[in-house]
Amino acid sequence: MKKISVVNLDKLLDNFSEIEKKISEINEANNLLLLQLEKSKRLLTLSQSKEESVKEECTTLQNVIKGLTQTIENQCNVKDENDRLKGTVHILEEKLKACEQEYKDQIEKLTIEIENKEEDHKLKLTQLHCDIRKKFEIKEAEYREQREKKELEILELTRQMKIQNEEKQNEIIKLQIEFNAKLARVQNKTTKSFSDASVLPQSIYRRVSALTACSMQILSTVTGYFK
Repeated sequence: MKKISVVNLDKLLDNFSEIEKKISEINEANNLLLLQLEKSKRLLTLSQSKEESVKEECTTLQNVIKGLTQTIENQCNVKDENDRLKGTVHILEEKLKACEQEYKDQIEKLTIEIENKEEDHKLKLTQLHCDIRKKFEIKEAEYREQREKKELEILELTRQMKIQNEEKQNEIIKLQIEFNAKLARVQNKTTKSFSDASVLPQSIYRRVSALTACSMQILSTVTGYFK
């Protein structure tokens, strides 16, 4: 009976399931990074809104400065009040500059963080894709190696079975030749022993002939089985 070797498909399916799991993990990490990116964008939008508010305050402060300047001009004869108002204007201008610089720094910081996160996200995706491609190539090579090994085993088994069949056929032919020779000697002896005994029943001769034919049929069947 021929033995058939098959490839371990269960193991191959498990390997592909593991790859699909890795891809799912990548997608989850990608979604998480997208959420973080969206959060950073919202923070940037909020900062921009605050910047607009600061600009409005700056406009208000500038209007105040103009008003103060007008007041100073109206009270030019009061030197002390004029100096005090000038000092107030200077302080307000410094505060305004400080607020503008602070918000500019915050916006720049958030912009850098967003760019860094986007770059990290791209690097992680590239690395994950590279890892998956390498694992898939390794699994594909292992599968190809196993398949070639099984094919060689099948060829070897086929060759061995062919050799065994040839040996069995040669052995059967040898046995058939020996049997025919022995049968011929028995038939010659039987014919010689009963050549002068005409009173012997013909049924004995018919039984010997039937036994000979049956033996030949058995040998022919066995020979056909091993072909």
